[in-house]
Amino acid sequence: MKKHLHKIAWVEPGSIAEELGLEPGDAIEEINGNEIEDIFDYQYYVEDEYLDVLIPRGGAGLIQSVVKNSTVPVIETGTGNCHVYVDEFAQKDMAVNIIINAKTQRLGTCNTCESLVLHKNILESHGPAIIDALLEKGVQVRGDERVCALNDQVIPATEEDWGTEYLDSIISVKTVDSFDEAVAHINHYNTGHSEAIVTDSYQNAQEFLNQIDAAAVYVNASTRFTDGFEFGFGAEIGISTQKIHARGPMGLDALTTSKFIIYGNGQIRK
Repeated sequence: MKKHLHKIAWVEPGSIAEELGLEPGDAIEEINGNEIEDIFDYQYYVEDEYLDVLIPRGGAGLIQSVVKNSTVPVIETGTGNCHVYVDEFAQKDMAVNIIINAKTQRLGTCNTCESLVLHKNILESHGPAIIDALLEKGVQVRGDERVCALNDQVIPATEEDWGTEYLDSIISVKTVDSFDEAVAHINHYNTGHSEAIVTDSYQNAQEFLNQIDAAAVYVNASTRFTDGFEFGFGAEIGISTQKIHARGPMGLDALTTSKFIIYGNGQIRK
């Protein structure tokens, strides 16, 4: 674990630093711990006197430990097992472009596509182009039996693959027989982050938007847009996979609360 000391040059009036009695010339310690136990060696991570909220940014282990141990309210920025579903009414070129962007534009982010779902009716027409494009980008493809039959470089997928956030050059590919099976598969294995459908069917698009349980649901667009800055909220703070109080990409509004101010001239409640 790394520790760094920083010398205070100025203390803002009314700040926590002033409340703690810190003055210019004092030093504060920065914590840069890589182990979960390092984090909770420090009392202020579970101290609600000075902190209003914690937003853990990191792997699933860190996030769950903060959620379980902190007495301070936590906004859970969960993992992202994000899917792209290629519907039977999808355009092939659009599907390839969206999948390549969603998977390879940046591998190590929570809005990166980790799982593909292909409708059986486009498996033969769209599947080879999708797989070839992924392989050309150096992505290892892990597929079910029908996907493996399309290309001998596809590795057989296991049950674990359907629910894995790889954060690596690996993607799982599942074949489904119907739209309903696609929705059921995604809702079973997703993490409530970002899901996308590629389709020319307005009805299927609307059903996907209504039925998929996730913070951000896309029609004919890459999951990589799930980001506070991209959504126009300002700097990226995190992607909340909770449902209350913040959900999805967060901006400054997600870190604020309400204060009710009431003027009266003697009113009483009866």
